[in-house]
Amino acid sequence: MLYAILAYHEEGVVESWSKEEDEALMAELLQVNERLVREKHLGPAARLGPTQRAVTLRGKGAGMVMDGPFAETKEQLLGFYIVDFPTLEEAVAAARELRNANPTAVYEIRPVSLYRPGVALAAREEH
Repeated sequence: MLYAILAYHEEGVVESWSKEEDEALMAELLQVNERLVREKHLGPAARLGPTQRAVTLRGKGAGMVMDGPFAETKEQLLGFYIVDFPTLEEAVAAARELRNANPTAVYEIRPVSLYRPGVALAAREEH
């Protein structure tokens, strides 16, 4: 089963880190990534750019493009991992490893259903 591990953090805090602090954190996260790759659990992962350079499309029809994401939360979505584990508990364990490397971040773990044109979506699992 695929799970998304969504990494949230206060963007201002992340931007305040020195280059050395950021590189040290990324080195720790990459150790977790490398293990997950070796064990064939890690799919795509990405660090998202700043929300100040993002836009949001909202509204009916063609919609309206507006500056940035507007969420009523202190944390912003700053990155994600796609992992493949048989159970939610195993995906949570992987998120815990990531959080050990970045203890001030918040991680959301959510099941993922892939959409492939021409292929029916799998039935949703009930929890």
